[in-house]
Amino acid sequence: MRLTVKSATLLGLVALIALAPLFFPSGFYYRVGALIFVNGLAVTGIVILTGWAGQISLGHAGFAGIGAYACALAPVHWGLHPALAVVLGAGVSAVLAWLVGRPILRLKGYYLAVASLGMGILISMVLNNERALTRGPDGIEVAELGLRAVLKDAGLELSNGQFWYFLCGLVLLAGAWLALNLHDSPTGRALRALHGSEVAARTVGMDVARLKLQAFVISAVYASVSGSLLALQNKFITPDVAGFMHSVEMVTMAVLGGVGSVFGAIFGAAVLTLLPQVLTVFAEYEQLVLGAVMVLVMIFLREGVVPSILRKIRGGGE
Repeated sequence: MRLTVKSATLLGLVALIALAPLFFPSGFYYRVGALIFVNGLAVTGIVILTGWAGQISLGHAGFAGIGAYACALAPVHWGLHPALAVVLGAGVSAVLAWLVGRPILRLKGYYLAVASLGMGILISMVLNNERALTRGPDGIEVAELGLRAVLKDAGLELSNGQFWYFLCGLVLLAGAWLALNLHDSPTGRALRALHGSEVAARTVGMDVARLKLQAFVISAVYASVSGSLLALQNKFITPDVAGFMHSVEMVTMAVLGGVGSVFGAIFGAAVLTLLPQVLTVFAEYEQLVLGAVMVLVMIFLREGVVPSILRKIRGGGE
């Protein structure tokens, strides 16, 4: 029986999450693994927006910042449980994405990239400058989630690293499952048709603006939840989470692994999260080597690492 792409992707993720700890030489790698899963969740949203709908956002870190600061501020000022703060951050991000995207996505071209870039910069500026609320560049502490203590009382004792590794892994698995279900749905097929040709999509009666807006809102929610997980895991957050370079990192991760593939984008997130750890041996040449690796991948594996390798395995490469 041949596995579908959806089944193969989910089984691969389950195997990775379950088996990777067997090869961890120390507890530090649980932290690295959790960070990979957080980044993987964010780039899964990029796959929906860019890989399927063909729209480019350069401000998605702004939504991650909203999710992160919701977890920092809502428990303190409104008494919300951190888990509810995650939901609040996702809701605010969805509403903001709808408000920004509704007028912009009716236009052709790269207007969304420009608008989202401006939005991300504005969010970063607010987080940096509103010191009375966010403590500015110094950052702010984030409340404890509390779930680890509940598990301990239930008889399941995990270290902090193990807890966040498996929790982030489960959230990534759920996010990937939702994205793959969307891919196989009528909406997902409409998004991919839109990517192929907006003119053709309009010709067959598709509401192009509505589809692009849906993709933008969904991807914003993914970014927001990833920011919330990062804040809760670190128990501290700074405005850097909403910075422009974080947005660039998200897009680069997706493009490197394969922006049209959920598994490929997660692979890209893993590579760009691990490479800085590996390249520390190059000291001051770390950024140079990282850039060279990315350029070589873009030259020789233009569709991204995973889709290009799969194409060659299937005999589709020249």
